[in-house]
Amino acid sequence: MSVIVYTENWDGKFKKLSFELASYATKLAEMLGSEAVALSLGPVGEEELRKLGKYGISRILSMENNSLEPFDPRLYTGAIASAAGRESAGVIIMANNNTGKALAPRLAVRLKAAICPGAIRLPESTAPFVVSKRVFSGNAIARTELKTGVKIITLTQNSFDLVERPVEPRIETIDAGLDGGTSPLRIKEVQKQSGNLLLTDAEIVVSGGRGMKSSENWGPIEELAELLGGATACSRPVSDEGWRPHEEHTGQTGKIIAPNLYFAIGISGATQHLAGISSSKYIVAINNDKDAPVFEAAQYGIVGDASKVLPKLVKALRKAKSE
Repeated sequence: MSVIVYTENWDGKFKKLSFELASYATKLAEMLGSEAVALSLGPVGEEELRKLGKYGISRILSMENNSLEPFDPRLYTGAIASAAGRESAGVIIMANNNTGKALAPRLAVRLKAAICPGAIRLPESTAPFVVSKRVFSGNAIARTELKTGVKIITLTQNSFDLVERPVEPRIETIDAGLDGGTSPLRIKEVQKQSGNLLLTDAEIVVSGGRGMKSSENWGPIEELAELLGGATACSRPVSDEGWRPHEEHTGQTGKIIAPNLYFAIGISGATQHLAGISSSKYIVAINNDKDAPVFEAAQYGIVGDASKVLPKLVKALRKAKSE
């Protein structure tokens, strides 16, 4: 009984998220006394596939099929189910991102499998099989017992550290096992964001709220993000006011992110906002209200006027980088 991890690629390249999944799968397979097998769908070069071996993946199943472009949840579900049957997989792991959220429920129905969406750590036990995840907008932890023969876990980004245990992987090219023919989806136009780091990829995010008072005061936030090599974000009131573009809106009704470091500047910390950023490894809050809810979620906090604190922070960081 193997552990299969679906390692999503972006234009034939893996991102840190895929290596987190590989690390998680390798450790889980070790707990189960099993083997972690990576599944790659779509065209990915051999050199790129071999990068998974750095994180303990000894065997990689590669499915290349023109029908897998564009992404069609129905066909991808069939391909993953086919691989799971081929390997007699007991656990299937994928990311808790938009792709994973589209695939995991379909796969669970097809395989009659229990599912734990948004896992944040390895199972605390394997008999019974109990996995933890955040609930109630990140304010509590739920322990979910998966009782079926096949189990599906979607892993929250940045919830598991990369663990290097280099091996030389064996790559097997297999048939995609598509039972639904070609996809009826057709791409008419592709528009890619360029120049800025995507929020979902950023390790560091600098976010501003209504406490910034106007769109004209965003310069220091952009400068801090640039100095740190991070992305900019905002709360919903800010995007609703038109101060920042809607694609920067983080929270329950916006983008749900999990960076290593999140700056909440002039953000009070409404439940809806915290729900979208609660999986961040470290949260730094700057707010002039010492009773702001954001301080309860933050590991570090500064009580003060953001318009005064932020320039000093930027100046100190700029000095530190120049030394």
